[in-house]
Amino acid sequence: QVQLVESGGGLVQPGGSLRLSCAASGSIFRLYAMGWYRQAPGKQRELVASITTSGSGNFANYADSVKGRFTISRDNAKNTVYLQMNSLKPEDTAVYYCNADGSRFQGNEYWGQGTQVTVSS
Repeated sequence: QVQLVESGGGLVQPGGSLRLSCAASGSIFRLYAMGWYRQAPGKQRELVASITTSGSGNFANYADSVKGRFTISRDNAKNTVYLQMNSLKPEDTAVYYCNADGSRFQGNEYWGQGTQVTVSS
């Protein structure tokens, strides 16, 4: 069982920055593919960024809409994944969810409770 707790959301002006954090319980954090998803009102949940750890390092993927503005990272020693969001736009407004995907080792998938990010002047 993995519990995910997000923090760092809030209200920010366009062009501003926020850093989201997701702290995970459990001893095999590094085996999980970690991701950040978001869901805006009236829209489907979408993948923002994901990061996996393999023998040679961490590998990240991004949605086209956030490439060059957002950076996902993880600290396996702290069981934490981060999402640094820069140059925020009003269309980034959404509830952001942390995800732990254990499918690589036939494990389960887990979600955090979500944190609201609002970009508005």
